Amino acid sequence: MSKLSLQVILNQVDSALERYNKLRSRSQYDDCSDQPDIEINEALTILAATIDRLAPPGSRYLINAHEAIKRSGGTNPYLFTILPGILTALRNNYIAGHLQSLQEIIHAEVFSDFLEMATYLLEEGYKDPSAVLTGGVLEEHIRKLCEKNNIATIQGSKPIKADTLNAELVKANIYSKLDQKNVTAWLDLRNKAAHGKYNEYSKEQVALLIQSVRDFISRNPA
Repeated sequence: MSKLSLQVILNQVDSALERYNKLRSRSQYDDCSDQPDIEINEALTILAATIDRLAPPGSRYLINAHEAIKRSGGTNPYLFTILPGILTALRNNYIAGHLQSLQEIIHAEVFSDFLEMATYLLEEGYKDPSAVLTGGVLEEHIRKLCEKNNIATIQGSKPIKADTLNAELVKANIYSKLDQKNVTAWLDLRNKAAHGKYNEYSKEQVALLIQSVRDFISRNPA
């Protein structure tokens, strides 16, 4: 996960918790039962919506939150003893980097293997196949990032171009505009290799491409 994406998540969590903490600071009770119903309902809705939006699908955070809402039986103050703790735990695990899924780990290992192959090809003097292979890893990772963040990768029956997906990922705050510019340049190098423009880039640029794509994948797991 990029630093930008993590900060967006933390900002949303902190905003929800701040709303709860302000209400809690005015209350004599942990469940805020002495506060106006409208403010209780608003704060609870924000807490629940933030968990639904940011917790990984099928995670214990979602399960516990939904079970608590079901068990509350309409007694909203009861949820104030549950939801803030769930959201705080979610926040702490995002910071600790414990929310990388098994799927992300597998993708990272597969892509790492392909990048090792690209490095081997480059060392053996095959800079052009190395550039094509590295570019393919980059494009596939971009598509995985889109799938992870519910961004369409197909329009009709045709796959959407990588440059378009790159722009969509920036719009969704998945990574920065600086990353977008770098991805555009990396894809351009790959395209040159794929279309036989072998004299327009060097072995050293391919080596930098491999290193840069590896770093990009590490910072933006999918």
